[in-house]
Amino acid sequence: MSPGSGSDVTQLLVNWGNGDQQALEDLLPLVYDELRRLAGAYLRRERSGHTLQSTALVHEAFLKLVQQRDVHWRNRAHFFGIAAQRIRRILVDHARMGLAEKRGSGGIKVELNDVMAIASQREIDVLELDAALAKLTQMDERQSRIVELRFFAGMSVEETAEVMQLSPATVKREWSSAKAWLFREMSRSSA
Repeated sequence: MSPGSGSDVTQLLVNWGNGDQQALEDLLPLVYDELRRLAGAYLRRERSGHTLQSTALVHEAFLKLVQQRDVHWRNRAHFFGIAAQRIRRILVDHARMGLAEKRGSGGIKVELNDVMAIASQREIDVLELDAALAKLTQMDERQSRIVELRFFAGMSVEETAEVMQLSPATVKREWSSAKAWLFREMSRSSA
């Protein structure tokens, strides 16, 4: 996450949280390219012919972020962590809508590539992943949040550690454990 200095973004987030609308206007150019990069990276793992575009995904996620009222933005990493949650919700909602329209013909497929390191070019259903993450959240909320940040926001181990206020070693350990659990869970549900 390189564009815009972290301190500039953090100050704008704090000012925006305190009601400064100009801060929001100044924030958008600093975070837009990064949000678009994250959305593009995720959508590249989608099946071909997907109807949702990265620009639309970024706009919808940003609108949802702007509508948040009770968030006290801590820093740039916190902002992108919340953005990851919004992107996940939008993609899951889009998958559900597509599934409902097709009446069970299958949900949106995404490639679970090296980010998840389960099997090369393995495709999974976004709804299946969301259901597995919901189960993981009940068992271990921290691991679920790490998966969300790493997979949906494309954050590095270090960025995830910053958002979660954990050591990078803890994030690596929890990430490995969560990937193994998700692989087992999703293999069971696919069988």
